[in-house]
Amino acid sequence: MENVNKGGFSGGEFPLDPLRHHLGILAKEPVPGRVKTRLSPPLTSAEAAQLYEVCLRETVQRLRETGVSLTLFYAGSEAYFRRTFPDIPLQPQEGNDLGERLERALCFLFRQGAAGAALVGSDSPDIPLHLVKEAFQFLAEETALTIPALDGGYVLVGERDHHPQLFRDIPWSTAHVLAETRRRVAELNLSYRELTPWDDVDDLPSLGRLLERSPASETACFVRAHLTKYLSLIEGLKRQRG
Repeated sequence: MENVNKGGFSGGEFPLDPLRHHLGILAKEPVPGRVKTRLSPPLTSAEAAQLYEVCLRETVQRLRETGVSLTLFYAGSEAYFRRTFPDIPLQPQEGNDLGERLERALCFLFRQGAAGAALVGSDSPDIPLHLVKEAFQFLAEETALTIPALDGGYVLVGERDHHPQLFRDIPWSTAHVLAETRRRVAELNLSYRELTPWDDVDDLPSLGRLLERSPASETACFVRAHLTKYLSLIEGLKRQRG
């Protein structure tokens, strides 16, 4: 589409300011049967929940290094999140679907004085920090941006000012999320950029890609140490895709 700008930041170092740049992380309490359900089976629901918790912890620890203000938008037990992340501000997720939760979380961040606000989930524990920093750099000039996901959605969405229409009547949890977002951006005549795509970990093939891409990550180390019995299955899927 003609209104979609693509590519990375080519300027010098951009100072990130926690008073102006706000990043929200959408997270769920790791309850078996409620997280990483596309990995179960073959994983048990308990194993999938353990994997999710490792992904979440690694995501939060990684994003601390960006230098922006973090807020955890949680679903589940507040006590769990206060115990696990005692130094990070918490806000309950609000809304009946993902679009409402994204819309209301961004609205909250802008009420805190954000000049640029972005949201991520906890499914990309090895997301490169330079991509997240680039997102805030580009929000100085673009109205909205995404880091596309390989499955047709996005792993990060950011805005310079809030446009709730970007999150309404989107076919969430399908391969059409990014395409519909592009169409909505064009309808609203917003300046928009897509950064380098990244990958979600939400099924066995994407877990295999993480093991190959980021073998030293905490999530990959957990899989090799505690989910060893699935490594041959993951390797078989890798051979099938050539």
